[in-house]
Amino acid sequence: MAFYDLSKSERIALVEKITREIRNDLKQNKVENVHYYFSDVDTYIRKSAYLSLGKMYKSESDLRSIIIDTLLKLKSSENPKVRQTVVNAAGEIGMVDFKGVQRFFDEGLFDAHHSVRNAVIGSLKKMGQKNPVPVLKWAAPYLEHSDKEIRREICHGLELRGRTHPQDILPLLQKLQNDKTRWVRGTLVHVLGQIAYKKGCLQTVVNALNQWENKALVKEALDEIVDVHERYKDFAILTQEEAIAYIDAQYKG
Repeated sequence: MAFYDLSKSERIALVEKITREIRNDLKQNKVENVHYYFSDVDTYIRKSAYLSLGKMYKSESDLRSIIIDTLLKLKSSENPKVRQTVVNAAGEIGMVDFKGVQRFFDEGLFDAHHSVRNAVIGSLKKMGQKNPVPVLKWAAPYLEHSDKEIRREICHGLELRGRTHPQDILPLLQKLQNDKTRWVRGTLVHVLGQIAYKKGCLQTVVNALNQWENKALVKEALDEIVDVHERYKDFAILTQEEAIAYIDAQYKG
């Protein structure tokens, strides 16, 4: 039975069971239960497992080295679901201790399976929001990597931090304005649009775009920003009309 086919009380009991069995594995230096839950076909079972592991890392200091060792044992599993969940668990840890899990992202970026690479993007989003200094320092060089997929993944992973602190990521995103790969530029435009409709962000984004040299790219970004204010009108701080008026008044291109 799938996780969300269970009643609320059954889900709570299952999460407690997952946590208990994973903790028992850690204390006995085993990986059987961790592997079992990390490989489950149900996304929410795997999520419960990696969230439990992340919570243990944060609250039970005596288990931290064992948790890292366990993830190291599983990171090369033939099962992409296991590798994906290892990265997601590392993302939970990286919100408080990025140095301890950096190696998982250095490898996960180049994983052959898209689900693992997507886990890197998702983890980068949450780590960049909660623990930005080491995470953004790590991410920056990858924006100039020779592999276009790596550049795209890192760009996408910066999005969440940009929604609250656009000033932190706009100088990094600027490195991509002349990227020769349309796919990367498309992701850049998407991320700029996703940032700009949040509270206080349009002003920061437009001010930054005034300094960018690729005016064709900037036009695409501004068109996307205007469109986003309509698509997400129930969540945007400004109406589309207000966004257009602000851009017309403040963009100097």
